[in-house]
Amino acid sequence: MQLKNPEIFSAIEAMGEHFRQNISNRFTRRAISSMSLDPGTWNLIEEFTEKSDHYRYQGYHLDELYGQILAMARFVYQARKQICPNLKYLSQSQAGERISDADRVFRDMAVNNFASNLQILADRLNELYVKVAALDKEAAGLKPPVFSRIPELKEIGRYLVE
Repeated sequence: MQLKNPEIFSAIEAMGEHFRQNISNRFTRRAISSMSLDPGTWNLIEEFTEKSDHYRYQGYHLDELYGQILAMARFVYQARKQICPNLKYLSQSQAGERISDADRVFRDMAVNNFASNLQILADRLNELYVKVAALDKEAAGLKPPVFSRIPELKEIGRYLVE
């Protein structure tokens, strides 16, 4: 089944924008790039946050969308464990690198609000998952929904809450 729900498209686009502006921005990108996620997960995150326009025309295959949702959930989980405790250190300027007062303020805002912005992403991702799963159940009818064939989706709550 291909999902072509405007509400889903809008939610994904909003999450991509939130991710680019508030989570993976020029002040936090160095710290984020140090995270230990496999290349496949990074590719799915990029698909989810950067390439939603492609899906607007063709729709999302549910198994692909669930994969992207899981990748983002793994990102949230790992960012909380690996980035949040060390972000101030990881985002500091390199020795000899000059930073303007304005950039210092923006950097401090990005660092100080990172955990809150990550929580916003987690909440939106959970809402998206619930909506997609409901549409999946509805479309499946008497057959098992697609999410029942992806065992890791049972971990999504743990990824988004811990």
